[in-house]
Amino acid sequence: MKCPKCGVDNDKVIDSRVGRDGGTVRRRRECLSCGYRFSTLEGVVPEDIKVIKRNGERMEFDRDKLRRGIANACGKRVSGEEIDRIVNTVTASVMHDFDKEVESSEIGERVMAELRKVDEVAFVRFASVYRQFTEVKDFIKEIRGIKR
Repeated sequence: MKCPKCGVDNDKVIDSRVGRDGGTVRRRRECLSCGYRFSTLEGVVPEDIKVIKRNGERMEFDRDKLRRGIANACGKRVSGEEIDRIVNTVTASVMHDFDKEVESSEIGERVMAELRKVDEVAFVRFASVYRQFTEVKDFIKEIRGIKR
């Protein structure tokens, strides 16, 4: 693992912890060159799952892209651990339910279901991008749906 400070690929693991959901391992590392300490997150890499986008294009499932999208919707409202939990839950359910291909809409629906449980504002923010809101009335309709 390259040190984020000096770029040298020489470190040692100081501590390892299993994430709350059991799907990840967080490792505390120390660079043997400059002494800088940093953390890494290790998880299962989905194999051979293709995501079918709206335009029909197929691309590899990208856990990091999924996390970035969720993190953007959450802003600073939701902890990093909670975001990781959502990513792990969605990834595990996709891996369990699909063998080779999954529609991006299916992933989006699963993310929204998890976000709705955690933070309604993050849910609406994610929905606005996922469902391509174009007018204020789209937001109002979604918020009314939450209130029911």
